Amino acid sequence: MPWKETCAMDKRMKFIGWYLQQEWPMAALCREFGISRKTRVYREPFVGCGTANGVWSADLKGWFTTGDGNRCDPLTITDNYSRCLLRCQAVRPADHETIRPIFEAAFREFGLPVAIRTDNGPPFATTTVGGLSRLSIWWLKLGIIPERIEPGKPAQNGRHERLHRTLKRETASPPQRTWRQQQQAFDRFRREYNEDRPHEAIGQQPPASRYAPSPRPYPLRIPEMTYPDDVVVRKVCSQGDIKWQSHQIYLSDTLAGELVGLRQTTDRLWDIYFSGIKLA
Repeated sequence: MPWKETCAMDKRMKFIGWYLQQEWPMAALCREFGISRKTRVYREPFVGCGTANGVWSADLKGWFTTGDGNRCDPLTITDNYSRCLLRCQAVRPADHETIRPIFEAAFREFGLPVAIRTDNGPPFATTTVGGLSRLSIWWLKLGIIPERIEPGKPAQNGRHERLHRTLKRETASPPQRTWRQQQQAFDRFRREYNEDRPHEAIGQQPPASRYAPSPRPYPLRIPEMTYPDDVVVRKVCSQGDIKWQSHQIYLSDTLAGELVGLRQTTDRLWDIYFSGIKLA
């Protein structure tokens, strides 16, 4: 990325932190950090999706029961540029342990996006410091920005919401007789939607014709978080706190085992970060 000539990780940490706090317009933020227009692929409608894998969207479509009474929670993942439906998976239960392997399989198949846009609910986000969940912590360590739409504003993920309406109409109205048959219906829909069906928003071409895998492969090992030289690094204990100047400072047990950075801002004040997200 075309960062100005200072510490690249330092710039990245500041940029992501300010970006997630949503205190600056994106155009002004990019000018401040010297990021070119071509690099601005982080979010839509806030910023355009000019290339495949710039922004993925993910959501758990509202659950329903199949004909045999089993609960079905569909997890959907799409690429915002091409509208390609990367995953449409019935999950049970809809928690971190079930959903992370689905994302991992998508990353192995398609590579890593720049950002993933979700709502503010679990397992994508939490009410703890920074709104971090175990899933979003993993994304940040992979260099993926977790984008969150504003509460009560699903239009900020409008492309994904429109897909959900079509998905419900064609696969779950009414639901299939069994959970297995429901997944088979999802699989048929995904193949047809990606490969055969013309999409009005992309010139009546099927989404697969506009999609290409990311040049960023899923790494063999998940990297540890790194920080600039002027940042003091501490490891979060299993109880969710850090040791600092003979004190125990609680952050979140979601961060247990992770590295956070402390940067001094005044004689008496330090800011605590995870990646570019200011925690306290």
